[in-house]
Amino acid sequence: MATGGVRELHPPPCAFSPRGRELLALSGPDGRIQVWDTRGGGLKREYVPSAHLSATCTCLAWAQGRTDKESPQKKKRKSEAVDGDKPYDLLSIGTATGSILLYSIIKGELQSKLVGGHDRRVNCIRWHQDNGHLYSCSEDKHIVEWNAQTCKVKCKWKGDAVSVSCLCISPDGKMLLSAGRTIKLWDLETKEIYRQFTGHSTAVTSLMFMTVRPSQGSQPLHDPTGLYFLSGAVHDRLISVWQIRSEKKEKSAVLSFTLTETPVSIDLTPSESKEEPLKLAVVCRDGQLHLIEHVLNGNYKKPLMPTCTVQIATSGSDGGSTPKPIPILAASFCPDRQSLLLLYGSTMQPVIEKVVLKTNEPHICLIRDIQKTLTLRKDMPVTKVKTPVVTSDVQVLVPGIPGHSAAIKSAPSVALKPDGKRKPGDKEASIADRLGAMDIDMAKVESKGGLPQTDSFAVLLVQGLESSDANILNKVFQTKKDSLIKNTVSRLPVYAVIPLVHELTKRLQGHPYSALLMVRWLKAVFVLHASYLSTLPDLVPQLGMLYQLMESRVKTLQKLSRLHGKLYLLITQVAASEKSQDLTDLNQKAKLVYEEESSEEESDEEMIAERESDDNWEEEEGETENKEDETSEEEESEEEPDMNVDKVNGDSDLDPGNESEEE
Repeated sequence: MATGGVRELHPPPCAFSPRGRELLALSGPDGRIQVWDTRGGGLKREYVPSAHLSATCTCLAWAQGRTDKESPQKKKRKSEAVDGDKPYDLLSIGTATGSILLYSIIKGELQSKLVGGHDRRVNCIRWHQDNGHLYSCSEDKHIVEWNAQTCKVKCKWKGDAVSVSCLCISPDGKMLLSAGRTIKLWDLETKEIYRQFTGHSTAVTSLMFMTVRPSQGSQPLHDPTGLYFLSGAVHDRLISVWQIRSEKKEKSAVLSFTLTETPVSIDLTPSESKEEPLKLAVVCRDGQLHLIEHVLNGNYKKPLMPTCTVQIATSGSDGGSTPKPIPILAASFCPDRQSLLLLYGSTMQPVIEKVVLKTNEPHICLIRDIQKTLTLRKDMPVTKVKTPVVTSDVQVLVPGIPGHSAAIKSAPSVALKPDGKRKPGDKEASIADRLGAMDIDMAKVESKGGLPQTDSFAVLLVQGLESSDANILNKVFQTKKDSLIKNTVSRLPVYAVIPLVHELTKRLQGHPYSALLMVRWLKAVFVLHASYLSTLPDLVPQLGMLYQLMESRVKTLQKLSRLHGKLYLLITQVAASEKSQDLTDLNQKAKLVYEEESSEEESDEEMIAERESDDNWEEEEGETENKEDETSEEEESEEEPDMNVDKVNGDSDLDPGNESEEE
């Protein structure tokens, strides 16, 4: 079975139906899902999702079975009664936007859609074999357990620090393997990590259990100890085989197989006993198939080589051309465990062939002619729009509705050889005859200065929206003419209105100059397509982001206008005051100096201290203390002017005795 993985590494997703391998689901590059009958029945179903351009298919998986409640409903139709014995008729489709589609092969219609679990690309989908639950992993680092009956999320948990790229369920249904940069073994009941394995330097894209148990069989059924599983990673030419041991310590890989390129598709036939060899079919990125037969009986330090390598090439007999290789896209073992189903060629015209290979030869090259052996052909689609071939008497006035083919003008017949060359003697048609056959009026061409344009801004805009081409969108959105914007928007088909609004909303959050141009486009859309927008039931969630963006911009504009007004008022007042006052002629001298009394007393004390130092007046320590007490008392009491006068006059004849009396 093909495993899901990274887009730049893997071909378009494909998956064989389990057990019988009767059906093959294949996703093309355009998002179409094709279901082929591997027994030679051709194309059985083709499904085109409504959002196949924006939400392309990323992975495919078949349901493991149908419930008994749905079996009576299958008897209502004869076509369903024929296929009623097939338990695998439900195909799950993972998309790039995070949604999962469930498509019924028997009914040929979309049965349900699982949304709300992932918000980014779905990398892998696995069905539980017992309870019918669905497990999916995504680039949003989470693993989701779905209830397929109610189409709701049952459990969601974080699987890794990076994108979770692959999943695999154990044979007993009790454990789950998940892989990002590391491989983790989860207990599905408790959602706890049971083991961790580290051995790849890049993201793991392939996981598969090998139902090999020890020969003693002492372990219970729910204990995964002794199980083996294999893993392959991006840009890694090795497939590692791991054993889930009873020790809790992290162990390295038991053995590994070397390949020529990165593996893109892996299938195996598990060994029923320990002595029976395990068979692997690995398709690599270079289009080669490697067959491996090995008995898991011990550890190997050196990588093992494949038993057989298979290639497909053309015969090269036509015209003496050299043989060209034909890439193998996928391979799967048939129920007889001896033959293989090979898918090779291209996704548009695939070839499915059942072959029996002898692994005793190291290299096998199968010679195939694609044109002759192509047995699975797709019928031409039936359409109601016919393209008429008109004669010279009929004149076509308009090219037709955009998206439909215009009438084909009958060209002058020129006899050609089967190889496309003219016969000798035939005259080559002149340029005037060719232009006449194209019905181009040369006078109008000369007056307008060039050939008439077959495209317009409306066609370019639709192409840019469908392909998400930034160059085309930038070219269209750079126009500033209101009349051209209105004409372009008025010619848009209705299905392109909502994608245009989403693109304009995204560009509104960019540069202010770009936002100024986008407002003109939004105005034209709401004026010209208001009737269509009003009929949409989900208009509010579709325009919710745009409304919130405009609301926040309006609120911010009001606050900015207030701030601008205040700043403008302050700046004008400062400018006016600077003009009225000449700042250079300011007088730096103070006109009035005010001094407090305490400052005068301190200055007088400093003068007395200077005089006493000049007279070399010495006093005893006790007298000095008395004078300091007296001085402090004089400062505290302002009702004794005589003592202040004596102190100012420098009267120092008072002896300590008199000072004590005064005190």
